[in-house]
Amino acid sequence: MPLRTSLFLLTNLAVVATIAVLLGLATAIGLLPPDLPFTPLLIGSFFWGAVGSWISLQMSRESAINGMGVQLVDEHSGPEARWLVQTVAGLAQKAGLPMPDVGIYAAPEFNAFATGPSPDRALVAVSTGILRGMPQAELEAVLGHELSHVGNGDMVTMSLLQGVVNAFVLFFVRLLWMAMPRSTDEQGRVRAPSLVLVQPLEVLLGLGGSLITAWFSRHREYRADAGAAALVGPDAMVGALERLGGAVQLADRRDGPAFDNLKISAPPQLLGLLASHPPLEDRIRALREAQQKGFQTVSP
Repeated sequence: MPLRTSLFLLTNLAVVATIAVLLGLATAIGLLPPDLPFTPLLIGSFFWGAVGSWISLQMSRESAINGMGVQLVDEHSGPEARWLVQTVAGLAQKAGLPMPDVGIYAAPEFNAFATGPSPDRALVAVSTGILRGMPQAELEAVLGHELSHVGNGDMVTMSLLQGVVNAFVLFFVRLLWMAMPRSTDEQGRVRAPSLVLVQPLEVLLGLGGSLITAWFSRHREYRADAGAAALVGPDAMVGALERLGGAVQLADRRDGPAFDNLKISAPPQLLGLLASHPPLEDRIRALREAQQKGFQTVSP
């Protein structure tokens, strides 16, 4: 985990340095005004992007508990909880991961999710619907999928990627605003252009950034499916995905798309490029194809 974070931070610094050089060249040849504070704006944007994503990551566990109404459980919380905790413990040991906290939330949907800023502070939670409605062998595969997210560091990577995207949007929107011509009032005071003028660009750039984060979100689902298949076998994971496809009508949409990243599957989007999860049919096909090839990798 520290290596993953360090590599992303170094990558971000390289991006900042590259943009600074390009802006300097553009200024030198007259494409940009020489009096714009590029470097402070660039550093400030990436600072706030990184800080925002870091805070979001640190709060992710508590946000999920509060937002989804998760109740933490242990082996003394009842027969269902005992089986759940013991199964997660066994899978975590098999995957070489620390034991995460385990929780249950009341909802008829078939869902499970993992969140948290690090494997040592991870949370794996399931809905009452999937706990009581899915066969244990398939539910074990679902839990293996969620623990694979933890082991792959997907929460960290997703947060850092979102921070970079937010920083780019903030930087280019503010840069455009600063480059706009100023007007003067009757007293000769300079009046800055309204930020309303650049809001359409902010929306457009944010949409472009969403394409990147959505692509990674879909890619990590394939990797987590592969991890679950390695832990419990591909047939159990395929069976779980097929059962999820038959339980779409039970999806809890009270929180809207804001909590789609806390789903093992999500409803299809009007634009597939913005979907947080691949279609279940594609995930099943990827598992089957990987199984035929000796189950080395799973990819879209």
